Amino acid sequence: MKNLSLLMLALVVMTMSSCAVIGGIFKAGAVVGVIAVVIVIAIIIWIISLFRGGKS
Repeated sequence: MKNLSLLMLALVVMTMSSCAVIGGIFKAGAVVGVIAVVIVIAIIIWIISLFRGGKS
């Protein structure tokens, strides 16, 4: 009986439209994370180029 309850709960959770909303939020979060990493890497490269340019 417990397995049937868990199966029904899983079925209800999978078919709810709020799951699609949560999925969209996580996808947006992943995109923002990638953009943040690219910006941080660009800033690090810029800072390194400032130090190298100043020594020449």
